[in-house]
Amino acid sequence: MAQAANITIYDRAPTPVAHTFTPRDVDKGVATFVEAATVPMGDKTLSIRWRVGENKRYYYRIVLTYPVMVTETVNGVAVPKVVRGSLADVNFRFDESCTEQERKDTVGMIATALASAVEVINSTLVKREGIW
Repeated sequence: MAQAANITIYDRAPTPVAHTFTPRDVDKGVATFVEAATVPMGDKTLSIRWRVGENKRYYYRIVLTYPVMVTETVNGVAVPKVVRGSLADVNFRFDESCTEQERKDTVGMIATALASAVEVINSTLVKREGIW
């Protein structure tokens, strides 16, 4: 089992920015990592969940939340507010008999599928285009 440690991932800005998520909590099969904002409601979070289900199937879920905040000033009082957000939810299920290589291949194919060079997926997710 891996020890909770900082996770650094990069965005797709013209000059990619490193986002470092630090461990916040590990409880009942859920590890939560946070990139802290100036106020907690603006924290970006990355959670990793794992469990063993029926028939010895292994379930894993990675969830990334990305709130976008602004500061509203009403009657001279500045108040932070979440105005929108993004959420990514990736699920994996492996049968007990899957080999480590099969799991590596599955994870690697998903990682590659999300690359900007995979135009069909990138255009659908990022550019909000349909597939025809």
